[in-house]
Order: sequence, then C-alpha cells, then structure tokens
Amino acid sequence: MTPLLLGLLAGLLAGPAPRLLARVTRTRRTPRAAMLLWQGVALAAVLAALGAGASLATGTAWRDEPGAASYVVAGVALLVTGLVLGRLLLSGHLVGTRLRALRRRHRDQVDLVAHRFSQRGSTRAGVVVLDHDLPVAYCLPGMQRARVVVSAGALGRLDAAEVDAVLAHERAHLRARHDLVLEAFSVLHRAFPRWVSSAAALAEVRLLVEVLADRAAVRSAGGGARRALGRALVELAGARAAGPGSGVTLGSGAAGADLVVRVRLLADTGAHRVQAVVLVLLAGAVLAVPTTFVVGPWLTGL
Repeated sequence: MTPLLLGLLAGLLAGPAPRLLARVTRTRRTPRAAMLLWQGVALAAVLAALGAGASLATGTAWRDEPGAASYVVAGVALLVTGLVLGRLLLSGHLVGTRLRALRRRHRDQVDLVAHRFSQRGSTRAGVVVLDHDLPVAYCLPGMQRARVVVSAGALGRLDAAEVDAVLAHERAHLRARHDLVLEAFSVLHRAFPRWVSSAAALAEVRLLVEVLADRAAVRSAGGGARRALGRALVELAGARAAGPGSGVTLGSGAAGADLVVRVRLLADTGAHRVQAVVLVLLAGAVLAVPTTFVVGPWLTGL
C-alpha cells in the first residue's frame, strides 16, 4: 500500500498540486514563505517518486513470500527508482551544462563590447554598461564572474533614483543566487514526464524571485525606492531583454500580467505575518508526508 500511496502522491505533487497552487495568487504577498512552500512541494514530489520504488523494493512483502514473481516485482521497483533518479541526474547535468555555457558565452561577449563604471564608492561602481539604445538591465550570475549589466538606453530613460533601484534589484538576484532556485525547478520540470509535470511551478517561481528581488531593492535603496522601482519597471517593460525565462540572465524588465502583479505587490506594504506562518507550516507538512511514508517503516523495523 505504501508504494502505491507514494506513487500517487508524487504524481499529485508534480502536476495537479502546482496548477492549483498557482491559482492562489494571494500567496505572492508573502513571497519568501510562498517560495518555501513551492520548494517543499517540489522536494516532496521527488522524495515521493524515489520512495515509491524504494519502499517496494526494500519492503518485507516479497521477502515473506519469496518466488519468481516477488523477485520480478522487486526488480521492477528498483528499475523504476533508478530510472527516476537517472532522469533527475541527467536533467541536472543537461540543464546545468547548457546554462553555464550560455552564461559564459554571454559574459565574454558583454566583456568584449561593454565598459564599466569606474567611480569608487558610487552605487554604480562595477556595473557593466552596454552602448545600446534599447533600455535593458539584467544580471549574469556566476560564482566569481557575476555581472550587473545596464544599457545606455536605460541610463538615458531612467533618473538617478530609478537606476539605483534597478541596480539594487539586480544585485539582490546575485546575492540570493536566484539563478540556482530557477535552475532547480527547471531540472525538475525537465525530469518529470510532460503528462505529469506542470509548467505552473516554474512560471510561479520565476515571478516570485522577481518579487523577492523587488522587495530587497526597496529595503536596500532607501526611501522613495518603492516608487522609483515601480516607474523603472514600467519604463523597461517594453525592453526585449533576456529575462528569467531564458535561464541565461535575470532581468528587471517585465511584461504583461507579470508587470501588473509586480507593480501591485510593490504597493502592498502589509506584513501578512499570519499568512506567512501558515505557508511555512504548510510547506513543512507537505514535506513531512512522504518523509513519514519513506522513513517510518524503516524506523519501525529497527
């Protein structure tokens, strides 16, 4: 019964649950807690998928009644577990290798054609400037060669407060390593079959990392940053920059529904502590279910 329940739980957490959760837009008012919930759902889905096969292969039912059929069931269970783990590892390798190659190529191109602000002590120190009229601002994540890139077009359209707010937003992405969060969800989305996997999780997490960076920028840039960042988002909305969806960069530009959501959330100054606590507890509960099913029988047998 445990393998069946874990298998059903894995399918539920990989597809229907994210689609339903994405419709509850109120969770965006507490982006940090909402991100914990999404991470809990994703981790629980992986644990349930791996635990379904592992619990069947290591269970006592087939050992109590040994025979050809029992050994076949155990072998198939191990094969399924290995397949799930193999898909996760392969997806992680392919996604990680591709993203790092693209970022390395993009970084080399930017270093070749752009120049840096050189004023020491300035909020713009170290920022890379592209001599292009298209208003764009984004960051290139990396362990040692991270870049914050802004175009001359953006500097010409935005005032000083707006530029500072945008740069604070991009630096927040780099400090929090939001690229790794997006990469993890991209790996999961690719690893699960299309008929199970839901794109809703990846889309919502992309939005949440932008909201988190927006709020970090407001905290670090000081008074007036909320309004300045809102104006900058609208100004950069039409830019055709590579945004979070590309996986290569994280950008301040937004379009369509995401822009409207981010501007509305910038205007929301409430703490929403009760909602945050509820989401954190829910994340823990979601993760505890497959953990109990997987670890519980082994602890009982000790």
